Amino acid sequence: MHERNSVVELAHSLRQELKHYSPGGKLPSSRELIERYRVSPVTVSRALARLAAEGLVVTRPGAGAFRATERPAPVRTGDTSWQEVTLSADSPAGGVPRTVDASGVLVTLAVPPPGVIELTGGYLHPALQPEAALAAALARAGRRPGVWGRPPVDGLPELREWFARAIAPTCGTAEILVTAGGQSALTTALRALAPPGAPVLVESPTYPGMLAIARAAGLRPVPVPVDPDGVRPELLAAAFRASGAKVFVCQPLFQNPTGAVLAPERRPEVLRIAREAGAFVIEDDFARRMAHADAGPLPAPLAAVDPDGIVVHVCSLTKVTSPSLRVGALAARGPVLERLRAIHVVDTFFVPRPLQEAALELVGSAAWPRLLRTVATELKTRRDTLSAALRTDLPGPVLTHIPAGGYHLWLRLPDGTDEAAVAAAALRAGVAVAPGRPYFSAEPPAPHLRLSFAAPAGAAEITEGVRRLRTACDETLGRG
Repeated sequence: MHERNSVVELAHSLRQELKHYSPGGKLPSSRELIERYRVSPVTVSRALARLAAEGLVVTRPGAGAFRATERPAPVRTGDTSWQEVTLSADSPAGGVPRTVDASGVLVTLAVPPPGVIELTGGYLHPALQPEAALAAALARAGRRPGVWGRPPVDGLPELREWFARAIAPTCGTAEILVTAGGQSALTTALRALAPPGAPVLVESPTYPGMLAIARAAGLRPVPVPVDPDGVRPELLAAAFRASGAKVFVCQPLFQNPTGAVLAPERRPEVLRIAREAGAFVIEDDFARRMAHADAGPLPAPLAAVDPDGIVVHVCSLTKVTSPSLRVGALAARGPVLERLRAIHVVDTFFVPRPLQEAALELVGSAAWPRLLRTVATELKTRRDTLSAALRTDLPGPVLTHIPAGGYHLWLRLPDGTDEAAVAAAALRAGVAVAPGRPYFSAEPPAPHLRLSFAAPAGAAEITEGVRRLRTACDETLGRG
């Protein structure tokens, strides 16, 4: 079983066991818990740490873990109703209402209950994450002189140079800012390029995390439809004319959630249309290192063919390594770079130096190309397993596109389907899936589900997840 679920289950068992102890009573030793529950020492340590964080146990080095004393009842509950008035009035007069809705993001970040198969996750299963290589990189980084000192605000020069080479031969080190992952880079870019109340063009459907950033900043997302060849240039031009927007956010490679790749003939068109509108293109290149083994040569980033500074490029190491290696980069040229730098510094000061040093050690090690090959092979196998299971076991819903990269499939449900009801029924059946509504900035044209094949433990779990989804579809769509 996956380590994370083992921790959740052991913590649950210990909570029940604590009822039989008096306050101050000593729990069994770690050795006894390991033998009794047949789990690893790490699982025991993490379960006890979780209970300690909840205030249920107290750990004493060298002595063990003890049931915590009862907490005194709070003197007063308090009245927070005043906040509703204040928070509802935090938008400027006549401006776009500022909404902070992280529900679409939380679906992919939430840990499902024990026994539930995770087809929602946005990160690799722990078995695919390079934990040993990361541990070795962090250990080597920890021995570097000054590793706990203050890094340059733009990032370590060597890491900026690596990102510049990885993005394009034409990209210079001076054009790179190291960020705390891709989400932080997107936040910086949107805040720098669009004032509150402004329209911003977005692909439809698109990544809910970006929509949440835009809305939290008081921006107005304007949808531009995509097809299997990416954003449609004629609709992009029309959206610029109609809205007056000065920013377009796109994912030209293995788009989330459709998996589309922007077609070669459309790439210069997108840049030309943005240039004529006097607008920036934020290129979220999140999946470049998650190409599948059968992907073939990848198109260069838009930033690589943009000498005029139209493109602000975002990339990250997080997706292909670990959710906790939050290291990414922004690339831009021209006066906009100074504004990006200023927003970045105000928001975060800098990315912690130990993380930057560890990232540099990892990408410079022999483990790095091996990791990319392993992930490419494994993601292809998982994609093929999921698509085959859906076509065999789930008649009705349609897969319109099988991507050659990324970590998810976009499943169109029959017209009139209540996708939220399907997702709820799926959870009851033991599989977590993501409804499609949060991926649209306006009314969706049809119901969808997004299914991740990166988060499950392997092919058997993917197949079982589809079987459980079939049960949910039978329940909600009335099939027998």
